Amino acid sequence: MDYKDTKWTLIKKNRQHYGLMAPYFILFFTFTVLPVMMAIVLSFTHFNMLQFPQFVGWENYIRLFLENEIFIIAIQNTLIFAVVTGPLSYLLCFTFAWIINEFPPKLRAVMTLIFYAPSISGNAFFIWLVIFSGDRYGIVNGIMQNLGIFEYPINWFRDARYILPILLVVQLWMSLGVGFLAFIAGLQTVDRALYEAGAVDGIRNRWQELWFITLPSMKPQLMFGAVMQITASFAVADIVTALAGMPTVNYAGDTIVTHLMDVGWIRFEMGYASAIATILFLMMIGTNKLVQRLLRKVGT
Repeated sequence: MDYKDTKWTLIKKNRQHYGLMAPYFILFFTFTVLPVMMAIVLSFTHFNMLQFPQFVGWENYIRLFLENEIFIIAIQNTLIFAVVTGPLSYLLCFTFAWIINEFPPKLRAVMTLIFYAPSISGNAFFIWLVIFSGDRYGIVNGIMQNLGIFEYPINWFRDARYILPILLVVQLWMSLGVGFLAFIAGLQTVDRALYEAGAVDGIRNRWQELWFITLPSMKPQLMFGAVMQITASFAVADIVTALAGMPTVNYAGDTIVTHLMDVGWIRFEMGYASAIATILFLMMIGTNKLVQRLLRKVGT
């Protein structure tokens, strides 16, 4: 039988399944795949939202890397967010989930809510405006002045030296949410009989249980948590605009997304903004592929 005939036969046989999946695929293609494809196409054009896009080839990319110093700063800041908050948040999420999973069910539920609360509290990061307020009523300034460390209050979000470190702390605090919840769910699905079998096969301590049984059993949750952390670390924007403004002082806290917002929403250079979005998309895809390769080695 011809391969195409076999494939068509399988499609006809499973048409009910494809019918059930069709609404999701239609929505996914319309609101995810199609916009990404359009952004890639528009990245090679000059488009100001008023005139029809004009093809300019690689001009937008040449401008980004050779003429736009702000974009280079934004890439550096974004990579710092990705390198610092991504892996650190990922490890903290799993560590807290692993510890809390050993608690009794009621205490585990309370602790899970406490750790997940910042992710479901909307603009909870605004509390950091009070902590790092630039006047003497700010919590940090008040403590430092009472201890005699500072004579005058520091305007934290108007000093380029402090903007990025503070934003890193806030982003790390905000990122302990969805990944943590996924890890808790993954730990609950591990078959307890595997630990008994592992003990028979020579596993002697909790670290060996973690590496050879727990982690391999929850690879889907590990992958989901990694994707969420990659997305969160590369797409930092809300905390920057809310706490430090846009643009930040000397662009010290600007990221690729905030620069994209500035170019696209304020200047209406949509072709240029699409080039920025395309580069961010490629960076996230590349990082995702790297993480997948690393996770395949878990338990080996």
